[in-house]
Amino acid sequence: MHKSETTSINGLKKLLETRGIKPSYQRLRILEYIIKKKDHPSVDRIYKALYRKMPTLSRTTIYNTLNLFTSKKIVSTLTILDNELRYDLVEQPHAHLLCTKCDKVYDIELDTHLFTEGYVRGHRTLETHIHFKGICKNCLKPEETIEKSS
Repeated sequence: MHKSETTSINGLKKLLETRGIKPSYQRLRILEYIIKKKDHPSVDRIYKALYRKMPTLSRTTIYNTLNLFTSKKIVSTLTILDNELRYDLVEQPHAHLLCTKCDKVYDIELDTHLFTEGYVRGHRTLETHIHFKGICKNCLKPEETIEKSS
């Protein structure tokens, strides 16, 4: 899925319909939030962001919607912290970095051949999740930064 396909409500509707999902108002808004914010939100974060505009929205609706999106491979789940499940738009394979200072999760591009093989040392892989924990470049002090060699 390319972000250019999902930049409008009509694009979101089309995406949901092609995956066999009825594009309700709440589903469209939840998906739109995930796509526009790109911050790997939790259910609570989505709820807090959307409930003012949709007072009938419940956390249960968000859970059910995200479970449906996950089953249809529209979003994937991230478990970087043991007690928190976050959601990410399914795109090109990538890893994640959790900043231990600001709590943001960043996408990290990696060599994708590791993700597309389907087998690792003779074992068949069904999913691949790679994450790092550290300090993001925005939170690092200037003396802590490491320049990448050319």
